[in-house]
Amino acid sequence: MQLFILKNITFLNPEAFLLLLLVPLVGGWYYWRRRERYVHLKLSSLRALDGVQSLRGRLRSMLPLLRALAFIALVIALARPQEILKEEEVNAEGIDILLVMDLSSSMLAQDFRPDRLEVSKRVAAEFVDKREYDRIGLAVFAGEAFTQCPLTTDHRVLKDFLAQLECGTLQDGTAIGDGLATAINRLKESVAKSKVVILLTDGDNNAGYVQPLMASEIAREFEIKVYTIGVGSRGKARAPVSRSADGRYIFGLATVQIDEELLQDIAEETGGKYFRATNEQSLEQIYAEIDRLEKTKIEVTTLRRYSEEFYRFAYWGMLLLLLELLLRYTFLRSIP
Repeated sequence: MQLFILKNITFLNPEAFLLLLLVPLVGGWYYWRRRERYVHLKLSSLRALDGVQSLRGRLRSMLPLLRALAFIALVIALARPQEILKEEEVNAEGIDILLVMDLSSSMLAQDFRPDRLEVSKRVAAEFVDKREYDRIGLAVFAGEAFTQCPLTTDHRVLKDFLAQLECGTLQDGTAIGDGLATAINRLKESVAKSKVVILLTDGDNNAGYVQPLMASEIAREFEIKVYTIGVGSRGKARAPVSRSADGRYIFGLATVQIDEELLQDIAEETGGKYFRATNEQSLEQIYAEIDRLEKTKIEVTTLRRYSEEFYRFAYWGMLLLLLELLLRYTFLRSIP
């Protein structure tokens, strides 16, 4: 029999809930026949009793509600609720992934909304959510580079680091080679079957100590595949062109310059692929394609244990029914 599942609760006999249809039917019948359950006395006038109702009278009117609640609890018990206690055994050929993010001031360009950096952070976080069983790390670069988050399976922590990225925390510039070398340094000791770098930038290499093509050769030696992403529209975009004395960025129109040939050479050297993202939608598609290309073999064995919960409802149903009977035939007894 197919189980009716609500979150982590399942009902083995859900057809028992059909009995709940009796509640409104019996309630309507009870209301219709209510006058027949009381003794009729002929009095010359009832004016003296207007608005008078004893505590016993008020409580007695609640007895049908107690019986209805008892019936509902017993029906739920009859449906046999069970709590699912699930266990998973995962056997995966893991992939280690290093995200390398450009933090140069040009990433504040507003050809993406609100800017390139914010969109890149959001799309990267969505990519992380899809890689449930992979170790993922984060490196950043501008005029220099460092590891923001080492390889981890705690993706919540990784996304916290992603959310905190800001331009201006590093010396300005675009040191693509240093960013890639930092990622290689983190991945070179990895024993994962597949090691991947996703390098995102929006400019030319104009800073750093490591030449990008030399870094790509090192990546190839360590069997690290590099996917490169050039992010930025074509033509001109509103971007930071200078900074004021108080450190604020001054925006103006600037030509979008991305060394696509260099990024393509890095990808080809390592067996990866180069992508160009000219808007938010294309960036999402790029990460989706990388996610599709870098699939891993995952074997998940699910073991389910069930905890019987019907006795709780049976207990309350019997307790309410017993309470209703005791009140009806003792304190709230009617004569005759």
